[in-house]
Amino acid sequence: MIWVEILAAVVVILTFWSLIPRDEWWIRGADFPRLQILALGLLAFILLIFWPNPWDLQRELIFVALIAALAYQLKMVLPYTFVWKKQVQTVSHEQLQPERQISLLVSNVLTPNTQYHLLIAQITQLKPDLVLTLETDQCWQQALQVLEADYPYCVPIPLDNLYGMHLYSRLKLIDTEVKFILSDEIPSIHTTVLLLSGQPVQLYCLHPKPPSPTEAKDSTLRDAELLIIGDQIKELDQSCIVMGDLNDVAWSRTTRLFQRISGLLDPRVGRHYVNTFHADYPFLRWSLDHVFHSTDFALIQMQRLPHIGSDHFPIYVKLQTGRLFEQQQEELEQTDADEQEAQIAIQEGIEKAEREEKIVTDEIAQDYKNEKQ
Repeated sequence: MIWVEILAAVVVILTFWSLIPRDEWWIRGADFPRLQILALGLLAFILLIFWPNPWDLQRELIFVALIAALAYQLKMVLPYTFVWKKQVQTVSHEQLQPERQISLLVSNVLTPNTQYHLLIAQITQLKPDLVLTLETDQCWQQALQVLEADYPYCVPIPLDNLYGMHLYSRLKLIDTEVKFILSDEIPSIHTTVLLLSGQPVQLYCLHPKPPSPTEAKDSTLRDAELLIIGDQIKELDQSCIVMGDLNDVAWSRTTRLFQRISGLLDPRVGRHYVNTFHADYPFLRWSLDHVFHSTDFALIQMQRLPHIGSDHFPIYVKLQTGRLFEQQQEELEQTDADEQEAQIAIQEGIEKAEREEKIVTDEIAQDYKNEKQ
């Protein structure tokens, strides 16, 4: 019986540990394995109920705490199942308009991975309009040169530090910028994509550092970069897509705040998980790769693609824009507290960047520095 109670106590501790409002990796890490914690909690719940030992005060207290922990974990993960209301509509067959569509493939390839042909085969088969590769170095750039005949617009950033990225596009790109917002090592791509209809779509491609003992000791820079982009997006009056490996899960405090600040939607809500990491361990997976979009987009197709030798699965998303969708789909409601929390996180990120990474000179972040002064 003691082992069942210990299992239940671990689930309770991990659940409420994730509520601590701190950025250290050993706290923020509890955001990631909510499905796994929930599974262990349900096992402990069943064992506590049916274990033949007589009930005592300790067992009763642990049982009550476990119920509270399970309720919280369910609140976090249920929105990404079919039981929840869809945040993004499905485009019906009658509504399909190819000139208003855009298809996206996002793949963290894992720099040492040399199975280039697996990703190329997926791209050849699906023919997405945009391909974003992450962790791509010079070797990957050379291997992916075969795409350039079909993808005339390319933004190459080959790096050896696991944060290189390449954007390939069939659609015209304009006003393209490569930015290093809070770190000289972490690029992001900011560009405008022109659909076949001529409609411009603002695109952000991101890959911030994860909070981990081997990468960033805390999530401060990751959170600040994501919230800076979200704060910029809310001022836009045009279609918008954010995609990439955000090194954060959809249900985390920061990602949910990003959605409320930016007004972008998540097509996974009300449908299913798209757990992309870790590709080699089926019981240790969560969503690290994301596609968020403005309210004028609805979903045609979304799927996780087969293994390509990386520790991430690629994802494929196909969207269509339309005024009807914009009228019917609602942004998440932002509060004054959300705005205040976001601005505090942004300022903390800028201060940390200037203290440890670099002098922040990018014009996007510079605006926030000027505001504080």
